[in-house]
Amino acid sequence: MKIKIIGLGKMGLNLVSNLVRNDHDVVCYDINEESRKAAKELGANPTEDLVSFFNVNKEENNTYWMMLPSGKVTEEMILSCRANLKIGDILIDGGNSKFADSIHHYHLLKEKGIHFLDVGTSGGMSGARDGACMMVGGDPAIFTKVENLFKDLCVDKGYLYCGQAGSGHYLKMVHNGIEYGMMQAIGEGFNLLHHSRYDYNLEEVARVFNNGSVVRSWLMELTEKALQENPRMEGISGQVPSSGEGKWTVEEMLELGQSAPVITQSLLTRYASMDEEKYGEKVIASLRNQFGGHVIPKE
Repeated sequence: MKIKIIGLGKMGLNLVSNLVRNDHDVVCYDINEESRKAAKELGANPTEDLVSFFNVNKEENNTYWMMLPSGKVTEEMILSCRANLKIGDILIDGGNSKFADSIHHYHLLKEKGIHFLDVGTSGGMSGARDGACMMVGGDPAIFTKVENLFKDLCVDKGYLYCGQAGSGHYLKMVHNGIEYGMMQAIGEGFNLLHHSRYDYNLEEVARVFNNGSVVRSWLMELTEKALQENPRMEGISGQVPSSGEGKWTVEEMLELGQSAPVITQSLLTRYASMDEEKYGEKVIASLRNQFGGHVIPKE
């Protein structure tokens, strides 16, 4: 089928590769010239600017797929699409947008007769390229209309129609919260092994954990790969950025009055890792000195 891709970053470009390999006719656009060149080398048809992009096959009903960062960039592109797409066109947001934003976008586009699907995409860059996992929200008739697209892009049994608008990105939000907790557990476990009284080869530990053990997983496979490449984790700052999904998961937990302590703690650990100043820890060290005469460690 013909499909128009907006956003050729790490995920978008790999998605283009997947689509072209599955014989889809891909028109695409990105603000970055090098990304457009890379897409052309893959067999897609990039346009020089957004106006040209919207004008390709404009007389037909088109399916558009956005792979953009959540927030302002996605919001601005939604407004551009609202102004340029026509009645009956389909817009898919495959990025990590907040589910509440996707509900808003669904209604905003529906006012103009434009259909909208929110798609949570998992599997990383290799998944986008070779077979992803996708969670789809929106009108069921529109999902059915483009279901073959998900069959081509995903691994076997790797996509799910979730329900009404926002449900795809909601499920991906919770998925990423679980991911936070799993990675936190792996990091803590290997940190303990790193400091233990035994001289473990951690790459081999990851390998054996990933063959027959209860904790075998793709994340453990990636742990083995990372330790193979850099066993002492040299040159890495230890900062762990948070892209938003974990925060949204915790906010939803609080909204529903539920409990998710592992996900919450993993999010707070990420926040703590980004704090280079360590002002709060300095206050604590000073308090220990004030009441107990404990030595204040110096920088």
